[in-house]
Parts: sequence; structure tokens; C-alpha cells
Amino acid sequence: QVRLVESGGGSVQSGGSLRLSCAASGRSISPNFMGWYRQAPGKQRELVATITSDRTVYADAVKGRFTISTNDAKNTVYLQMNSLLPEDTAVYYCNVAFVDSSWYWGPGSLVTVSS
Repeated sequence: QVRLVESGGGSVQSGGSLRLSCAASGRSISPNFMGWYRQAPGKQRELVATITSDRTVYADAVKGRFTISTNDAKNTVYLQMNSLLPEDTAVYYCNVAFVDSSWYWGPGSLVTVSS
């Protein structure tokens, strides 16, 4: 059974930084797709950033401020968030997918940015 453990959420003032981590375990293979999504109160879940072996994708709202990366084993995904804004306040979810098309969501990490 795949287990996703997220860490790094918290509260920060506008302009600050946070780093989210999501570690995947429980499979003998590493994910071939990893990403971060977020859901603000009263809004739908939206894509923040995704990463595969040859491509990274960012939402326009976070380009130039957020960076997605993985560890060498490709089983942990990070989201470095700089220059945070109040509108970045949301619950952030990691998402991973494997070559057999199975995919999983993390439990969510609350990020609160105050002005």
C-alpha cells in the first residue's frame, strides 16, 4: 500500500518562504509523476506544479516563485515556495502516479500566509 507523508506546512508572513516535502513509500518502483495541488477555502483544487523525468509544469500564479524538485531516488517531491502571498493560503496536496496508472493523494498540508 502506498503511503504519502507530507511535511513543511505552516504559517508565514507575506514575502516569506516555506518548503513542502512529500515522501512516497510502499512500492518497489518510484513514481513516474509527482505534483502539488492546492485548495483554498471555498475554491476548487488547482494545480500548482508537476514534475516528470523530462518536464516541469507550473501554474502561472506561482511561476518564478515556486520550485518543484525530487530527490535522487525519485520518491520524494519538494515544493520550495518563495515570496509567498496571502493568496497562496491553501491546503497543499501532493499527488503521485506510477507507470501502472495508479495514483495517490497525500493528506494535505496547510499553508497560511498573513499580510
